[in-house]
Amino acid sequence: MTQDIFGQETSLTSAAALNEWNAAQLGVLAHAAKTADHLGAVLQQAPEYALAHALKGLSLLMLGRSELLPMAQDALKTAKTYYEAALPRERKYVDAFEAWMLGRPTQAIQICETILDDHPCDSLAMKLSHGIRFIMGDNHGMRTSVERVMPAYEPDHAGRGYLLGCHSFALEETGAYEKAENAGRQALWMAPDDAWGLHSVAHVHEMTGNAKQGLEWLAGREEAWAHCNNFRYHVWWHKALMHLDQGQVDEAIALYDTEVRKDKTDDYRDISNATSLLMRLELEGVKVGNRWDELSELCANRTEDGSLIFADLHYLLALAGHDRAAETQRMVARIQADGQKRATESQERMAAPGIQAAQGLEAFGEGDYSKAFNHLTAARDTMQLAGGSHAQRDIFERITIDCGLRSGAFDAAEALLDDRRAKRGGGEDNYAHVRRNMIAQARNTDTEHSVPAE
Repeated sequence: MTQDIFGQETSLTSAAALNEWNAAQLGVLAHAAKTADHLGAVLQQAPEYALAHALKGLSLLMLGRSELLPMAQDALKTAKTYYEAALPRERKYVDAFEAWMLGRPTQAIQICETILDDHPCDSLAMKLSHGIRFIMGDNHGMRTSVERVMPAYEPDHAGRGYLLGCHSFALEETGAYEKAENAGRQALWMAPDDAWGLHSVAHVHEMTGNAKQGLEWLAGREEAWAHCNNFRYHVWWHKALMHLDQGQVDEAIALYDTEVRKDKTDDYRDISNATSLLMRLELEGVKVGNRWDELSELCANRTEDGSLIFADLHYLLALAGHDRAAETQRMVARIQADGQKRATESQERMAAPGIQAAQGLEAFGEGDYSKAFNHLTAARDTMQLAGGSHAQRDIFERITIDCGLRSGAFDAAEALLDDRRAKRGGGEDNYAHVRRNMIAQARNTDTEHSVPAE
């Protein structure tokens, strides 16, 4: 029987469709902008290929947009139509897709893992499990999943470099920073377009407070992410963070304007890059002008979405405190309502950390820093469940700490800084150094000091 690029048997019979399918799979691994084109070609040339319809649907769900659910439902219906003609491995992709459609992404992950039980070298299943776990905040699961299939990969396996990139990121997210850097470098050597592995090494430098080394790592490697879909904006975001940590504010703002927000989309990942970067700048007392305006306008239209709490909290960054009180209240109320339903795993995350975090951001926008601090610290222990990376969620950590400082809770803020440092392998960035100096100054002068507030 015909095999795909990863050595997996496939029900595809057309050589042209198989070539497009292989390109689509590699595109998923490389976060390539052309992935959708290749997948579209497969669907056109082999409309009976259930796995391609499942991948289309899973990709739609990963976009975190409720208005795409009808399209995903259509993809599921079509995949089910051709279900019986699919191979057992291919059927499991449809099963995973259906589980997520029913609000159970954790079950979708488990089904991907059953694929890997029998087909450990199926790089697509590996990447999908990795990606859904990332959305769900399952950092340890990411690592376990990758490490259990690694022994099956031969050095010449077409997905090995990307596997190492996923391993690197999982290592970084579980605090194994030295191993993560080594794996990420090896990943990029084996797969020069592995933007995920490249960005994992950037994460290592972010988490260990080595912004200068991070900039050196990214310098001259732009080709490794130039081919990407909107993931390229995220890599530029990392570079902007590093410039900010070095005190190079002009460079950070320039990257915001020319790369991070080059295309003013309403994709939640692009908005999360933008809102978190602007908020980091403002926490350092930087005036960002009218850059919030277009973001708050877009986010005002997302208050009823409710797909992902990670997205909702970043939407709130653009709404709270930016003359969007009605929209802020509407979103917080919707998060509370969803959290009370708990009918899906997404709604469970609306309950925790969602409700407390949302109320904290609302209070922060209103300038009630004591109230914000209480809510945000209550949400802190479950923030991992919001999904995303430590670096992405750090904006909420920073806001929490700054609310503590602004409300005079210096001991509590210092304890959070200590915990933040411990989770970063003992490394600290300029943000932490500045806050520790503020605390020391406040104690020495016995007067209340606060970080710059708008």
